Amino acid sequence: MSMANPHLKFASQAVAKPYFVFALMLFLGQVLFGLIMGLQYVVGDFLFPLIPFNVARMVHTNLLIVWLLFGFMGAAYYLIPEEADRQLHSPKLALLLFWVFAAAGVATILGYLSVPYATLAKFTGNDLLPTMGREFLEQPTITKMGIVVVCLGFLYNIGMTLLKGRKTTVSMVMMTGLIGLAVFFLFSFYNPENLARDKFYWWWVVHLWVEGVWELIMGSMLAFVLIKITGVDREVVEKWLYVIIAMALITGIIGTGHHFFWIGAPEVWLWVGSIFSAMEPLPFLAMVVFAFSMVKNRRRHHPNRAATLWAKGTTVTAFFGAGVWGFLHTLAPVNYYTHGSQLTAAHGHLAFYGAYAMIVMTLISYAMPRLRGLGEAADERSQRLEIWGFWLMTLSMVMITLFLTAAGVVQVWLQRWMADGSALPFMATMDHLKPLFWARLVSGIGFLAGLLCYLFSFRQRGRAALRAPAAVVPS
Repeated sequence: MSMANPHLKFASQAVAKPYFVFALMLFLGQVLFGLIMGLQYVVGDFLFPLIPFNVARMVHTNLLIVWLLFGFMGAAYYLIPEEADRQLHSPKLALLLFWVFAAAGVATILGYLSVPYATLAKFTGNDLLPTMGREFLEQPTITKMGIVVVCLGFLYNIGMTLLKGRKTTVSMVMMTGLIGLAVFFLFSFYNPENLARDKFYWWWVVHLWVEGVWELIMGSMLAFVLIKITGVDREVVEKWLYVIIAMALITGIIGTGHHFFWIGAPEVWLWVGSIFSAMEPLPFLAMVVFAFSMVKNRRRHHPNRAATLWAKGTTVTAFFGAGVWGFLHTLAPVNYYTHGSQLTAAHGHLAFYGAYAMIVMTLISYAMPRLRGLGEAADERSQRLEIWGFWLMTLSMVMITLFLTAAGVVQVWLQRWMADGSALPFMATMDHLKPLFWARLVSGIGFLAGLLCYLFSFRQRGRAALRAPAAVVPS
């Protein structure tokens, strides 16, 4: 047990706190830029030329990726020492990598906002090793190299901790997911001149992250929290985890084919992509059954009600966002009409929020009271505020998804379905969607309100709690 903080099993777990705090700061930035984009959809010259739409979109999506990476790293620094039953190999290295990653991230975002993208590419040596200009992978080459260095240092730190300590299914699944995350990011450096080949390998980063190795990280984080808050035997949780990750890897890896429908790949991908993509909801459904059965059969009632709610909520929202909404337009005959429409945006928003944003907030909800010296849970007032944040964010994201889904259906009908030459041009179609975009913007403001509730729920001070008798920390 940590002497500096009696509520932590190991003092080195404290390095997770700056990662979590900075992740939430970036999350707030992502939401704010999402609102800017939402307003630009209906007021086209809003903040132009200060923040053009393409720049706002680039910042919005890059902040999403970076804040989730900070969240995953913080989760590993908190989770792995407990699972390995030993101190983190090098807390100093973890803090050094935090500042390097944070500085590189901030500098990159400021670069997006302060100079034209072509100028940024020139300044950062993109002509020597061209990697820029691709969606989600817009980071300058020098930033990508920095990410690789940070990932290598991070994996070394976590790997040495595991090698010297106890090996559990939870920690090994997380380690496998983290290694996969680093390996598949290397394909961001491969930028062939042939556009079809470029898109083929581009999905090896984008898809095999979010529908492959990230699901392993999500599963391990969910299993860790459920073990802690339910008291269910570890063996039971680990059996569920094996089943979930097997289904996630089989369907996720082969299901990459649903991105190969229209880029010049062989026709076989129409069948392979459709069939295996149709099975991708299964691991998310298994997570729902897993979480609710663990809570139902729990051996203890954990005082952190908010963390329990987040754990159950992330499985349900991920199932609908990644599973149901993904299936809606994943079959090739359907995707022929819906590809790149607002239906894609609907699926992307609910899937990312449900599967990854919520699991990071689940672990933060569980760990932050301990990291701040408050014990197993924050006070009742803070938990109520956090639960308000949960419902505001989740219901707002559901509304965003429904409005984007409606927009996608109308878009397909007006722009793509008409075969008699009466289909509308893109911009004319967008004019018909403005009421739905206004509704989406209002829902986004509701989401921001929920995030602020979540952030303000951490305002309870920890000093008084530290003077109180130390809580018993379960192993």
